[in-house]
Amino acid sequence: MNAEPINVTGTPIRGKGEVLLSVENISLRFGGVKAISDVSFDIRKGEIRAIIGPNGAGKTSMLNCINGFYQPQEGQIVFKGERRAKMRPHRAAAGGIARTFQNVALFKGMSTLDNIMTGRTLKMKKGFFWQVLRHGPAMREEIEHRRVVEDIIDFLQIEHIRKLPVGKLPYGLQKRVELGRALAMEPELLLLDEPMAGMNLEEKEDMCRFILDVNNQFGTTIALIEHDMGVVMDLSDRVVVLEYGRKIADGTPDEVKADQRVIDAYLGVAH
Repeated sequence: MNAEPINVTGTPIRGKGEVLLSVENISLRFGGVKAISDVSFDIRKGEIRAIIGPNGAGKTSMLNCINGFYQPQEGQIVFKGERRAKMRPHRAAAGGIARTFQNVALFKGMSTLDNIMTGRTLKMKKGFFWQVLRHGPAMREEIEHRRVVEDIIDFLQIEHIRKLPVGKLPYGLQKRVELGRALAMEPELLLLDEPMAGMNLEEKEDMCRFILDVNNQFGTTIALIEHDMGVVMDLSDRVVVLEYGRKIADGTPDEVKADQRVIDAYLGVAH
């Protein structure tokens, strides 16, 4: 019998089905423009949940609401059973929500290792005084955090670039480093905003493999925005479809692929 999967903190995870996060009747406006209109869906623990739709559908805005970057005017977010009208970014991060971005957001002059190390910031317990001294308890803590980061570097197979400035790396490797930084936060929910954007076929295949491994080996729940429908259909457990800020479909990949509204709005046109 296979061992029960564990997450990065070593805690056994349960099977898919328990709701980890739900958005309830979320609406977001910028002036007179409605980015999201009365959208509700949930993300279950242990699943890969895709969010798809045409450009301008509100996908990234929805991720921004989930991790607190945007504050919706209406609706609520429920995360791990806690209901709140607004999610603050620091509370989202501290509570176990990590994020990658559509455009790579890394410290270009810093090494791969140091960029991933920034993902450990919220895990550090010693105060500023000890961090400055880099001695005693703070040094022991840093060594432990570096061990976690080195494990992530090994997992993502980027040992050969660990000391290189990320600004000198190819785009596909920068996206992998950004994934590593998010994993360093030990998230329960990982939000991926177009992780395959700008990649060639080989880079996409590598990223797909890492996403599946993160989900299967660590038990990390993933919400994924992606335009490559082959990737979405292969990776996802469930798919929610947005169009002009409204939800038009929600179900398994096969159900969504066969939905005429989705075909008319998205799958039936070039995108």
